[in-house]
This record gives sequence, C-alpha cells and structure tokens, in this order.
Amino acid sequence: MTDDIDRSKVLIETRDRVLILTINRPDARNAVDGDVWFLIGEAIRTAHDDPEVRCIVLTGTGDLAFSAGMDLKALASGTFQVSPELAQYGFAGFVRNFTSKPTIAAVNGTALGGGTELALACDLIVAVESASFGLPEVKRGLVAAGGGVFRITEVIPQKIALEMVMTGEPISATEAARWGLVNRVVPDGQALSGALDLATAIAKNAPLAVQASKRLAYRLVDGEPAGEAELWAANEKEMVALFGSADAAEGPRAFAEKREPVWTGT
Repeated sequence: MTDDIDRSKVLIETRDRVLILTINRPDARNAVDGDVWFLIGEAIRTAHDDPEVRCIVLTGTGDLAFSAGMDLKALASGTFQVSPELAQYGFAGFVRNFTSKPTIAAVNGTALGGGTELALACDLIVAVESASFGLPEVKRGLVAAGGGVFRITEVIPQKIALEMVMTGEPISATEAARWGLVNRVVPDGQALSGALDLATAIAKNAPLAVQASKRLAYRLVDGEPAGEAELWAANEKEMVALFGSADAAEGPRAFAEKREPVWTGT
C-alpha cells in the first residue's frame, strides 16, 4: 500500500527544470529499502512524462555515502518487499527504468554495491574526491544483479572491471575518473553543485534533441538499450540460481550479525 510508504526517505526537489532525487537515509548510509525503491521508481516515471523536467540528478544525504546499496539488514530480516510492477524496473526502481531524460549521479561519498549500480545506470557521474566505487557483493555471497557486472565491463577496461567484480575491492574517485567511469571529480561537499552545473548546461539545450540523442546513443530498441534484454535474461538466470544457495543466505546474515561469513559453496 502506498499509504505505508515513508516519503521522507527520498527528498524530491526541482530547480530550473532539473529534478533532484536525494536518498535520505544517512543513518543507514543511504541504503535502499522497499520505500526508497518505490519512491525513486515513481519519481522517474513521473519525470519521464513531464515536459518541464529536462534533467534528473540522483544523490544521497550527507557526506559519507552516496548509497551503500541494498539494505542487507532488511533483506536478512525478510522485511524487504517490492511489488512486481516496481521489480521490473530493477534495483531501486532505477537501474532498468530507462528514461529519455538525461540522468546524473552526484556521488557525495562511498558508492558500494547497489550504489555503484545506481551510478552506472546514470548517463553521467560527478563524484567528490573522497568518493569510492565498488561491487563487494561476492564478499556477501551475492552477485551484483542490478546490472553492475555487465555494465562495469562496458564502461572501464575489462581487466580492471573483472578485478573489481572478483575481489569486491573498491577504487577511488580519481582512479574511477582515470578509467572513464566518472566524468568529473570535484572537491568534497560539492557533488550536488557539480552535478547541477552539468545539468544546467544540458537543460539549456533543445530538450527533444537531447532526448533523441540519448536514445540514439543507447541504440534504444523497444524501450531498452540494444543488447541489454539478453544480458538481463542471463542476469536473472544466474541470480535465481545463486539466491537459492546457502551462501547467499549466509552473507547477509553474517553482515547483520557483524561476523565473518562461513562459506560452504552450496
């Protein structure tokens, strides 16, 4: 029920035709739970149909974390619920929720797991100097199932991407920029202002031309970037098999209990 949604978990603001979505769970390092998933998904679909919105910026509250990704405590407790309608849009109601409106990630701190996947799902990334990016899912017995595994290999050199995916270790904002993952690195505390500078430059242009350019750049076919349908299908197959394993249950449980996981390979 939408009446049960805590709308304070995502702050929504519009400035000069730029929609700003701020994940507002600083105490949880802006991790994504069911409410955040609903609110972002709803906001993106509304913005997609709103001619007054010319660009979308996604960020997090505070200066520690852009997003820690999936709320593993909610996942481990069984309280994480997402409707089938929103599930089709992928992690956080965003990673598979294609919109012709340009999207910019204002990475204000660490972006781990789903946080990196949210950034990868954006067209452009502005990050503060202290930011870091990583896909640590293998450390939790999981897989970066929000498109992270196949998108990271498309954005940065394959060997670098595979090291990130297989070790689960993060890279700095400076390193991310060197490999082409980040567009701009800005001083700490200036992620949003840096992203808004970029958004303003985009919003000054003819909106229909910008949106058509984005669709062509992504080689859009039936509302989805060309080739991604097959990748998402493979992603789903691997995810279903993995999430039914004992290790997939052990990882989040060990995280919630603040202990080292005990892997069985089953």
